Amino acid sequence: MQSFLQQLKQVLRRLRLSPLFTTVTLITLAAGIGANTLVFSVVEGVLLKPLPYPDPSQLVGVWHTAPGIQIKDLNMAPSHYFIYREQGKTFQDVAMYQGDSLSITGVNEPEQVDALDVTETLLPMIGVAPVAGRLFSAEDTQPNAPKTAMISYGYWMSKFGGDRSLVGRTILTDGDSRLVVGILPRSFHFLYYRDVAVVIPFQFDRSKMKLGNYSYNGIARLKPGVTLEQANADVARMLPIVMNSFPAPEGFSIKLFENAHIGPQIRPLKQDVVGDIGNVLWVVMGSIGLVMLIVCANVANLLLVRVESRRQELALRAALGAGRGRIAGELFLESAILGFLGSGVGLVLAVIGLRILISVAPENLPRIHEIGIDGPVLLFTLAVTLITSALFACIPIFKYAGVRLSTGIREGGRALSASREQHRARNVLVVVQVALALVLLICSGLMIRTFHAMTRVNPGFTNARQTQTFHINIPDVQIKNDEAALRMEQEIQNRIAAIPGTTAVAIDTAVPMSGNNSNDPVLVEGRSYAEGEFPALRRFKFVAPGAFSTLGIPMIAGRDYTWDDIYQNHLVTIVAENTARELFQDPQSALGKRIRVATTDPFREIIGVVGNVYDDGVSEKAPTSVYWPLMMKKFEGQESRMSRFVAVIIRNPHAGSENLMKDVRAAVWAVNPNLPLADVHTLQYFYDRSLARTSFTLIMIGVAGSMALLLGVVGLYGVIAYSVSQRTREIGIRMALGAQSKVLTSMFVRHGLILTGIGVACGLVAALILMRFMASILFGVSPIDPLTYIAVSVGLAATALLASYVPSRRAAAVDPVDALRAE
Repeated sequence: MQSFLQQLKQVLRRLRLSPLFTTVTLITLAAGIGANTLVFSVVEGVLLKPLPYPDPSQLVGVWHTAPGIQIKDLNMAPSHYFIYREQGKTFQDVAMYQGDSLSITGVNEPEQVDALDVTETLLPMIGVAPVAGRLFSAEDTQPNAPKTAMISYGYWMSKFGGDRSLVGRTILTDGDSRLVVGILPRSFHFLYYRDVAVVIPFQFDRSKMKLGNYSYNGIARLKPGVTLEQANADVARMLPIVMNSFPAPEGFSIKLFENAHIGPQIRPLKQDVVGDIGNVLWVVMGSIGLVMLIVCANVANLLLVRVESRRQELALRAALGAGRGRIAGELFLESAILGFLGSGVGLVLAVIGLRILISVAPENLPRIHEIGIDGPVLLFTLAVTLITSALFACIPIFKYAGVRLSTGIREGGRALSASREQHRARNVLVVVQVALALVLLICSGLMIRTFHAMTRVNPGFTNARQTQTFHINIPDVQIKNDEAALRMEQEIQNRIAAIPGTTAVAIDTAVPMSGNNSNDPVLVEGRSYAEGEFPALRRFKFVAPGAFSTLGIPMIAGRDYTWDDIYQNHLVTIVAENTARELFQDPQSALGKRIRVATTDPFREIIGVVGNVYDDGVSEKAPTSVYWPLMMKKFEGQESRMSRFVAVIIRNPHAGSENLMKDVRAAVWAVNPNLPLADVHTLQYFYDRSLARTSFTLIMIGVAGSMALLLGVVGLYGVIAYSVSQRTREIGIRMALGAQSKVLTSMFVRHGLILTGIGVACGLVAALILMRFMASILFGVSPIDPLTYIAVSVGLAATALLASYVPSRRAAAVDPVDALRAE
């Protein structure tokens, strides 16, 4: 122990006496370890950490497939819920849930809040215990039972001041009175629903239940020991029972559902939460891991220089009896101390960086509230510290821990002239740095090309920054008559149109790229369909006149709706260009054709064809869409359909400003003071959100590539500079014999370019192998895109040329007399 403490004291003293070396090494290590800790904390929080529920491995998402209608992920329907609960043999229980939005009135200004609709089985399944009141009971879900609600802890505190007497009182949601039965705990976070304020129970009437309506999310808890294969087999057994237990909706045949070939797809609930973000995070983690290898190579180079200057000292110590183990231990101790000091600083940087990262991370990054520096992250940092300490220490240890007396004294006294063997290790490390830097720069280049390709796609709308959007909901308890509700929406539109600067206003059911979509099949008049044949699904939207011009969606053929079309129930519709081409070959041919949804619906004439809109993001194909009137009679088997939850779209140069929204609120509340405004965003917000995951990946990999480039250039600069310093005597002799300065400069530049060329060649081979793992996150560019590979290679070579030239200039400045005299 005494010997260890003595060694520790000596190591710390040497580091203190070499402030430049110590500072540069610590900064390099802190950057590498901090970046790896930061990214791993995200990977651990999102991908590796179990879901925060009791026995999370038993929780599964209940999904289906429908290959007959080309649907890979089909949601759950209420008919499934009842049969799975009653006849399932592998589930402890089954639940359904659905995101919602509710207006809260009667408490200060009206407010639209995020809500969650659930079956009474959901909250007990995930281990929720209320801080006040109770959970939902089976009685709360009966169709004629009094309406109830639970309030989230955050909303309870902000809206009601934490008043416990709220339990047992009623609140107004969408104009309905609901009894507050409980307060959810502060820790309540359900999957990807972050800001839920109110939870309400479904109230299904089983006696009126029909097949279809696959718009609900399902969750189940498996019985102990049950596998996914067994659960899928159990669901496959029950699916025919579902078909035989409920009738088909009006206008649809049972054969239609049978030909969809609905099958089971039970999967871990965590997969539903994480989605495909795992591909992005592992690519980023791999990129930062490569940076850590470059850091190791860089620090190893620094240590080689430092240990080479101590060769004579180490030889003397060996001659005085210091064994190989003792010298190796001291060298490793120095590396470990540097590693632990660097990791300490790196942890501080990681904490700071994590706060910044969370603030810029895309909204749809799952489990973001669970990301932090916790036990597993600290263990990871410790492991990285130990491994990196060993990695960058091993080269100087193997090279110098066993130095012989004669060799060490002889070579240590050769002043600044060094053998090729002494440079070989450093050259190899530089080649590794250049190769890894090239791989990361190619990653960055491919992401830049991806982002550029995505931004060049016309999303289908224009002037997104000058387009303000928000939602309103007119509950039927306020306005029962559909036409009266539509006239209220029109009056709101007219009042907003009078706001200064407003050039257009329209009403739609879904803002482009907002994710509020529905899909159903369309039947074409005059085409015969076999019994049970299921036509392709189309994206359905419901619009009022002026929606297309307000959004900047071009009218390819025909005309827009008029208010007379809607109020007079004219049997008309509008389709997107890709729908027209798919069904009728071209837009002009689509005009005058007629389509419908259910067989009990009247056919509607296509009066217009509009441009395609990339509703699912520019990286996905534009959905084939149909735009129906905002209000219709006899649609999808229903007697009437009226859109009450609508988006208001405003074209105004002041979009996004609070002054505009102040005028908008006044206009809306002048018509109905009980209508809160929800989801207040510009259209640019939704467009940027569609690019957020790509831009996030670009930033992360770009940072990794920049770090790699900087470290690689520093490493190359260091090798050339050290080579010049070690060959000062040789340079003096050459110059004394008449060598020109340009020749000497080019000799060292050539050395740097040779190392760079070897590194680039190795990096290209590695990139060709590794880039295929990026294919899933690229768009519009191949993983082996020649332009990216050539541009990055040339750019890296040019940077390396500069990094080699600067220290090589010192060779030309050597005074041969001083060099020989110093020798």
